[in-house]
Amino acid sequence: MVETLSIAVIGAPGVGKTSIIRQFIYNDFSEVYTPTRTRYVYRPSVILNGNMYELKILDVPPISSFPSSSNQEWLDLRCRGVRNANAYILVYDICCVESFEYVKMIRQQIVEYREGSSSEVPILVVGTKRDLQRQRFMPRRAVSVLVKKTWKCGYVECSAKFNWHVVLLFKELLGIAVSRGMRGNHTAIRLQGALQRNRCSIM
Repeated sequence: MVETLSIAVIGAPGVGKTSIIRQFIYNDFSEVYTPTRTRYVYRPSVILNGNMYELKILDVPPISSFPSSSNQEWLDLRCRGVRNANAYILVYDICCVESFEYVKMIRQQIVEYREGSSSEVPILVVGTKRDLQRQRFMPRRAVSVLVKKTWKCGYVECSAKFNWHVVLLFKELLGIAVSRGMRGNHTAIRLQGALQRNRCSIM
């Protein structure tokens, strides 16, 4: 049986959520910014340690807050499936402190509002636009320490424009999911190839 992993990708406007997803799945990047106005679902497949997983990647439009209840989730079309996601990618722009504050707020709300054991849900914080790092608002090490030590989340920086660390961030998230019991035992993850247009990756 093929397991399905639902991943919600959340971030402030213009941080590059869709660019990361499209680079991961289609090896495609557009210089033209198109705001995400509705929730969009991508369904690539990956092979991890000989097991196939169907990914359900939710490209979530900017939301004012994480849905605090199932009723709120279903009343807002943009939030459908967000509360029950198996993992979260919280995206911010390393050059924009406001986008980081947004991620900080959403992470805290996930911890407060998510049903069940929120401490067990994999959360990966992703700093985008690494190619513009000279304009960053905080040193990478300071952000990494805060996210990993205080928030207890994974942390990766990437550049969708140059396809730098894009596959790595999904590999990292899957690693966290596996280690927290998505499969019975945590095993080493070896990346053998990036996603091609057939939407299947061997990891």
